[in-house]
Amino acid sequence: MRLRTPFALLGAALLVLVGPPLLSPGTGSDTGTAIPGLRFMVPNTPGGGYDITARTAAKNVEEAGLTGDVEVFNLPGAGGTVGLTRLVGERGNGRLAMSMGLGVVGAVHTNKTPRTLADTTPIARLTEEQDIVVVGKESPYRTIQDLLAAWKKDPGKLPVGGGSSPGGPDHLAPMLMAQAAGIAPKDVNYVPFDGGGELLASILGNKVGFGVSGVGEYLDQIKAGELRLLAVTGPKRVPGLDAPTLREAGLDTEFTNWRGIVAPPGLSDAERGKLVALVTGLHGSPQWRDSLKTHGWNDAFLPGAEFGTFLTEQDRRVGSVLKELGL
Repeated sequence: MRLRTPFALLGAALLVLVGPPLLSPGTGSDTGTAIPGLRFMVPNTPGGGYDITARTAAKNVEEAGLTGDVEVFNLPGAGGTVGLTRLVGERGNGRLAMSMGLGVVGAVHTNKTPRTLADTTPIARLTEEQDIVVVGKESPYRTIQDLLAAWKKDPGKLPVGGGSSPGGPDHLAPMLMAQAAGIAPKDVNYVPFDGGGELLASILGNKVGFGVSGVGEYLDQIKAGELRLLAVTGPKRVPGLDAPTLREAGLDTEFTNWRGIVAPPGLSDAERGKLVALVTGLHGSPQWRDSLKTHGWNDAFLPGAEFGTFLTEQDRRVGSVLKELGL
């Protein structure tokens, strides 16, 4: 995610790395993207942003003929750091990749895990998206102004749920909202869930005062009227959604999230190049362009070494933001 506040995070996109062709018949053989037995790990529960991203990417690379069947499996826990530890332990495995994002960056900080993203092989940043502020259809809060008024009155009695551990996107977004609203971040009653799938049940059951998650995770529930969308956290309104930005609501802050793919350490240049080539092919496919529109994701492609540089900067910035917020 990108923080567009005094804590603004910068990103850039360049460089495409390709590996030598895999001389086997069938999908991907002419472009060097075929990776038989490829598996995508999702470090949180089904239904969350990492899960949707991984399953969409797997489906799209298959449909685009870039590789054969891709297995997607979930290994949730500790804000994604259980999966991260497993990934780092798979040193030299060029047939494994993990869907991840800013949430894992934050979880490494707050959980003080011995394994970090610096131990992985960066493959590519894929998407950027806004977070959304939502409540259940039975909630008394009809507008973002209604919610802010109640939140300011007694922050501790209005729990906010997010699909990431402290330090992750769904935690940082409401903390920055609170700061802009004059609420001390330490007074916010944040309830973490292991992904947007777990969070959804608590929002629908009014177990939390409101929820913050990625726009692509809850589009179906919003359109079905199960969730009421109060605001979006980015710089502009989301096309097709009737909700103001935080700035329109009077809060001087904005926030966007990002997601990408990393692989185990210790890969050969050929293995790393093939994974980057596969994701580069995905990025250029019509299937992926359609998926970006369907899920409300913004294209934020940043492959290979440039993504590694971005991850280093994100790690430093998240630490700085958490310190600035007193968290």
